[in-house]
Amino acid sequence: MAIRIALGLVIGGALGYAYQRLVGCSTGTCPLTATPLRTIVYGAVMGLLWATVR
Repeated sequence: MAIRIALGLVIGGALGYAYQRLVGCSTGTCPLTATPLRTIVYGAVMGLLWATVR
């Protein structure tokens, strides 16, 4: 279970980072993706939720 949680956090954070680098928010008005740190944390939380639901 701990490995699944760690993988969810890492994969989610990596996908959040990739989203920020590839798409991002050019205007700065996006509340969840305005900064790289927020996008990585949001991705990690989504990965954690996905890993614990299964």
